[in-house]
Amino acid sequence: MPNPPATRPRPAALPALSPTTLLAVTGGQLVAAPRTSPESGGPAAPESGGPAAPKDVRRRAAGQRAARRAPTNPYLRLLATPGARAFTAGNLIARLPMGMLGVSAIIMIAGSRDSYALAGAVTATGLAATAVVAPFTARLVDRFGQARIAVPATALAVLGSLALVLCVHYDAPAWTLFAAYAATATTPNTGGMSRARWAHLHRGDPAALHTANSFEQAADELCFMLGPVVAATLCGALFPEAGTLVGASLLMTGVLVFAAQRTTEPPPTPRNRTAVSPLRSPGMPALLAVFLATGAVFGALEVVSIAHAGGAILALQAAGSCAAGLLYGSLRPARNVHRRLLLCLTAMTALMSLPLLAASSTASLPVLALCLLLAGAATAPTMVTGMTLVQRATPPGQLNEGMTLSVTALLGGVAAGAAGGGWLVEHTGTVFGYAAPMSAAAFALAVATAGAFRRRPE
Repeated sequence: MPNPPATRPRPAALPALSPTTLLAVTGGQLVAAPRTSPESGGPAAPESGGPAAPKDVRRRAAGQRAARRAPTNPYLRLLATPGARAFTAGNLIARLPMGMLGVSAIIMIAGSRDSYALAGAVTATGLAATAVVAPFTARLVDRFGQARIAVPATALAVLGSLALVLCVHYDAPAWTLFAAYAATATTPNTGGMSRARWAHLHRGDPAALHTANSFEQAADELCFMLGPVVAATLCGALFPEAGTLVGASLLMTGVLVFAAQRTTEPPPTPRNRTAVSPLRSPGMPALLAVFLATGAVFGALEVVSIAHAGGAILALQAAGSCAAGLLYGSLRPARNVHRRLLLCLTAMTALMSLPLLAASSTASLPVLALCLLLAGAATAPTMVTGMTLVQRATPPGQLNEGMTLSVTALLGGVAAGAAGGGWLVEHTGTVFGYAAPMSAAAFALAVATAGAFRRRPE
C-alpha cells in the first residue's frame, strides 16, 4: 500500500490586522508593521530582530509627542504655528503706523498752516481715497500674491507720505497736500493679509481661526491705542514732521519683513471670468451694513469723548476692547456664529448706554472712564465675530478683498459717526452726544436681526 503523500507544513498565519496596522513591503516579503500600543498612545516597540518601524509610523509618533508638548494657552499654541511669529512681527510693525499717520498729518499741517480745518479736510480726502482704492489693491493681492503687490503698493504710499512732508515743509500750495495724502491710499490692508494667512494655515479648524481673529482684533486695538500717543510724542519732542517720517519708515520696514515670509503666504488665485465680487456673496451686504454701523459707534464715541473729557480718556475704551478681545479668543466659541453676532451686538448696545448714563447723572470723570472701559468690552468680540462671518461668506480665493471691503465699510462708518457725533455735540451738548454711539449700536443690532430672519437656520 503506497505511503500517503507527505503533508506540507501550513504557513504561519499572518497577524490579525486592525485598522491601525500598516503593511510595508520589505525585501519582497509582506511584513506587518508594529501596532499602536493603546496604553502608551504611541507605536509599540518592534520585537527583537524585527524590521524597523516605517517612516509614517515614526512621523505619527513624533506628531503625538509634539502634541503632548504643545502649550495649553490658545495664543501660545497659535504662535507656535511654523512661520507665525515671523509674519506676526512684521505685521505688527507695519500696523502701528495705521494709528500714527493720520494724527501726525493733522499735527504737522495744523502747526504749519495754522488751520485745523485744512488738516481735517486733507485727512478726510485721504480716507475717502482709501475707501475707493483699497478694495482694488486687495483684489490684486488675491490675484497675484501678497508679496508681489503689497511691497510696491506700500512703496507708493510711503512716497505719498514723504511728498506730504516736503509740501508742508516748503509751504507748497494747499492742493498739493490733498494730492500727496491721497497717494497714501495704496497702503495695503496689513490686518486683512494677516487674517488671510491665519485662514490659510488653519483652514478647517474653527477654534484656531476664532483665536486668530481675536488676536488680530486685539492687535488692531493695541496699535490704534499706542499709535496716536507715539505720533504726538514724536511730533512734540522732536519736530512736526517726525511722526510722519517715523510712521512711513515703520510701514515700509514691516511690510518688507511680512512679505519675506513666503512659506505662510496663501497661494494666489488667478481671476476667472465667472468670478464675482465678494460684495455679491450671500449675506455680505448685510454684514457690510453691520460694519458700517459699528464704525459709526467708534467715530461718534471718539468725537463726543474728546469734546467732553479730552482724548486721553479714549485709551480706556481701547484698553477694554483689547482685553475683552483676548479673553474672547481664549474661550470656546459657540457653533452658531450668527446667533453669537446678535448676542455681541446686544451687549454692545447695552454697554454703550453706560457713558450716556454716566455723563447725564454725574460730572465725575473716573465714573465716565469706568463706563468707557466697560463699553469697550463688547466692541472687540463684535468685530471678531463679524470678521469670522466675512471669512465664511467670502470665496476662499478672495479673502483679502472681502476683508478689505469690511474695513472700508468700517472706515465709512467712522466718518459718518464722527460727523453725526459732532453735530449732536454742537447742537445739544456733549452729554446727549453720547446718544449717537448708542443709537449706532442699536441700528447695527437691527440690521443683523433683519439679516438673521432672511437666512436659513444653520
